[in-house]
Amino acid sequence: MPWWAMTLLILCIAGCQQAITPPAHEAAYRVDDSRRAHGADERVQFLVIHYTAEDFAASLSTLTAEQVSAHYLIPAVPGGAPGVPTALRLVDESRRAWHAGESYWRGRTHLNDTSIGIEIENHGYRRTLTGARATPYPPAQIALVIALSRDIIHRYHILPGNVVGHSDIAWRRKQDPGPLFPWRQLAAAGVGVWPDTRRVEHYLAGRDPNSPVAMAGIMTRMAQYGYDVAPQLPAALQQKALAAFQMHFRPRDFRGLADAETEAILDALLEIHAGERGAG
Repeated sequence: MPWWAMTLLILCIAGCQQAITPPAHEAAYRVDDSRRAHGADERVQFLVIHYTAEDFAASLSTLTAEQVSAHYLIPAVPGGAPGVPTALRLVDESRRAWHAGESYWRGRTHLNDTSIGIEIENHGYRRTLTGARATPYPPAQIALVIALSRDIIHRYHILPGNVVGHSDIAWRRKQDPGPLFPWRQLAAAGVGVWPDTRRVEHYLAGRDPNSPVAMAGIMTRMAQYGYDVAPQLPAALQQKALAAFQMHFRPRDFRGLADAETEAILDALLEIHAGERGAG
């Protein structure tokens, strides 16, 4: 063999040997997990409910092709095999979806980092001759929302008070899932919170439900429950924040007026919230 061919063969062998030699940073190691820290909790702590304000095709396009996303999309008419309605998973639960935006709940901000988002196909408000009308939610769709939400809550041990609407965590700019979303039905099925009627009556203490109360006291209670509010907010923003609360917990009247019934509902909810914190 010519000397130049022998030299080339030696260089090739050396190159091959160098290519398969593992780098130093890939040295073998082991992890000892026999001791665990107490200072830890679930990464996912919130479940956020939205409506899409679009039909299914537009909703799917927005949530998959643009710079917004959600973990799940619930069609207005859940398809699938007979008796097995189907939710579309658009983002794996282990990953962050871009559904909450600028948001706040119970001391946490940027809730995309710590939440699961469910988008529900619903047109939101429609303009009619008599004004804007909210779109109802079909029973089969709500049944699927409940089933999926219960599984998510179980997986991550989400507190009932941490099941919220987009309008709760971003009330300055959002109004979904709207006044026709059946929060009371969900709470009865183990998803979220609804104030106990007897406790509301207890805190109402015989007052006329419509009698006015101090807005400052309402704002203080809302802040204690978890909303991003303060008595120092301008009056117009206080009313807007209160309207978001009422749309969730008293949808028959969500004009944002501070009244005795709203105050009693807040007191009943704060009682539940105190129990949650004690259990935690």
